[in-house]
Amino acid sequence: MPESVSHNVRESILDTYVLEFLDLPEQFSEKNLRKAIIENLKQFILEFGRDFTFIGEEYRVQVGNTDFFIDLLFYNRALSCLVPIELKIGKFKPEHIGQINFYLEALDRDVKKPNENPSVGVILCASKDDAVVEYALSRSMSPTLVADYRLCLPDKTLLQNKLRELTELALESGEGNEGDDE
Repeated sequence: MPESVSHNVRESILDTYVLEFLDLPEQFSEKNLRKAIIENLKQFILEFGRDFTFIGEEYRVQVGNTDFFIDLLFYNRALSCLVPIELKIGKFKPEHIGQINFYLEALDRDVKKPNENPSVGVILCASKDDAVVEYALSRSMSPTLVADYRLCLPDKTLLQNKLRELTELALESGEGNEGDDE
């Protein structure tokens, strides 16, 4: 995340969201994803954070003589700013930054109230490579975050086994350290 993004923004927007309540089929489009979020808006806001208020879907901004549509637009009360969310059903691509930056500029010039902070963009994608995200955001001055979503939690048994492994590793390293002190 670029250093230009404030600490408050970093704390308000998570790195990963679990959207299992959307109950989407295996194959779906961005339109299906957006519609499922709207149909389950209460659960989405609970997952995203209680300070988010919904403004609209396919929110229209006009630049010149051309209309553009932001997938979802929220307002964050704690940050006092607009938060456009651009949905992607695939892996994060660097060109997504250009799209969200354009939306941020349009919102800040034409929609934002004088007493509000600059808008913060979120690209919500199915997956991301952290190195690609870092490179894509490194020169961006806009407060933009890239988060991914999971449509289901990992299997409970898998989680329990992983927790057991980590506990055993912690115990082993703790026992090894005790012997080193003597």
